[in-house]
Amino acid sequence: MQLDEFDEKILAILQEDASLSAAQIGERIGLSQSQCWRRIDRLDAEGVIERRVALVDRKKVGLNVMLFAHVKLAGHNRNALPEFSKAIQAFPEVLECHVLMGNVDFLLRIVTRDVDAYERFFFERLSQLPMVQEVNSMIALSQIKSTTVLPIGEGHTGGVSAAS
Repeated sequence: MQLDEFDEKILAILQEDASLSAAQIGERIGLSQSQCWRRIDRLDAEGVIERRVALVDRKKVGLNVMLFAHVKLAGHNRNALPEFSKAIQAFPEVLECHVLMGNVDFLLRIVTRDVDAYERFFFERLSQLPMVQEVNSMIALSQIKSTTVLPIGEGHTGGVSAAS
């Protein structure tokens, strides 16, 4: 799908605040409410906008520990990848799972209430998966940057300003 300047501006604004109305967004970028709504509807229908969500502060809901885990599978037979992928989907602690090239097969981003909760998750669930050979976990001490905003726009060097 080709995105024009208005589409890019709409997406930049929605990534910052999806609660804004089409009228509010249109006013910011110079489109009428109906023009803006039609564009948003098209971006939704074509899957450019996957979903609209509320971002929750994990620490304010008691999820104080964030970890990253490298997972190596025991073998790479035809069923290992889909079986692991299916199993990971059932673990709410796992926020992200990425397939990697190199020495490890997956990178997981995991959140838990505390280190004890992660220990239980690791020993009772993750390490019990039959296809898992090795897990190396790293606790994130602090977070320097976290964003859900994609760098949309010309040059991809900073995105489109939501204020423009």
